[in-house]
Amino acid sequence: MKAMGNTRRLMALVTGGAALAAVLVAPGAHAAPPSGSASGGAESRQPAGDAVARGLLPGWQLTDTGTDARFRGLAPVSRTTAWVAGSKGTVLRTGDGGRTWRDVSPPGAADLELRDIEAFDGRRAVALAIGEGEASRVLRTEDGGATWTESFRNTDPRAFFNCLTFFDSRHGLAAGDPVDGKFRVLSTADGGRSWRVLPDTGMPAALPGEAGFAASGQCLVSSGAKDVWLTTGGASTARVLHSRDRGLTWTASASTLPAGDPARGVFAVAFRDRGHGIAVGGDYRPEEASPKAAAVTGDGGRTWRQSTTPPPAYRSGVSWLPYSRSAALAVGPTGTDLTLDGGRTWRTVDSGSYDTVDCTPDLGCWAAGEKGRVARLGF
Repeated sequence: MKAMGNTRRLMALVTGGAALAAVLVAPGAHAAPPSGSASGGAESRQPAGDAVARGLLPGWQLTDTGTDARFRGLAPVSRTTAWVAGSKGTVLRTGDGGRTWRDVSPPGAADLELRDIEAFDGRRAVALAIGEGEASRVLRTEDGGATWTESFRNTDPRAFFNCLTFFDSRHGLAAGDPVDGKFRVLSTADGGRSWRVLPDTGMPAALPGEAGFAASGQCLVSSGAKDVWLTTGGASTARVLHSRDRGLTWTASASTLPAGDPARGVFAVAFRDRGHGIAVGGDYRPEEASPKAAAVTGDGGRTWRQSTTPPPAYRSGVSWLPYSRSAALAVGPTGTDLTLDGGRTWRTVDSGSYDTVDCTPDLGCWAAGEKGRVARLGF
């Protein structure tokens, strides 16, 4: 009954539009909204003190992970259970909402860069290590991280894998940079126990200099039973590739995000269904501006429209809020941004550094990043 009450409360918040905007950007919410916001009237009608008193003021609540690893891999299962994976082969798991974290790092993995992790529950998870040649590996656990099995090791020195995604507990994909002019994709049909390289006959040719970004575990995402999207950068155009058949055939579409440099492109996408998606990215160099860091689609990624008020800087992770058709969060090294209109306009709501963000159906929104930072969104 408590969970149902929480669900109703969040649904009221995220569908309320202006009401949620008021709560998030009210004074004391650690944010300065852009001038000319359409929700300014609602802001003036919602005192921050009242919101806090009623427990409605959301914000990232940092947890003590006890490590300085950088976590770009994030796999929340629920409000209470989540996995993170990062530098120095570090994997942590919590089962109490982040109050305590257990180090469940694979033995002998200290030299690996774990950039993505997908979890099915508190015991089963699949992690991806990135790098050239044999540095790219897939590891799997079925006992909460007590033991790990290496289920794939890349033996092609030309290959470099970036991201994982699963359609269900058995079927999943891993994607890497182009080999012989086309992006390389792995497939599993047994929950990550075994992998095979998919034929590239249905993959469009990569553009000169095109590659993926292993920045947040969100350069390859799925929605439903068969749809999957792959993001790219580094070329003259930042693209999003889409497959409707679990990676066998793909179509490529140009985005509006910054391109033309190895540091620019689409770093993450999130789809709330087969049609509606958000792309974020930009230029990851701190000294470079990213004036067009977000775009939206309503046709499954065939076409992309630039956000009219994008995030103010590079963003590497994005997630839809639970039970909302219009609210989403984007994160990056310089802050967290909120949209209430499906990605068309954004406003900064937190200045903390995060690399990745994800939400679960039971109201669990998590973010992770540098220096061991892992936080949960609290209401």
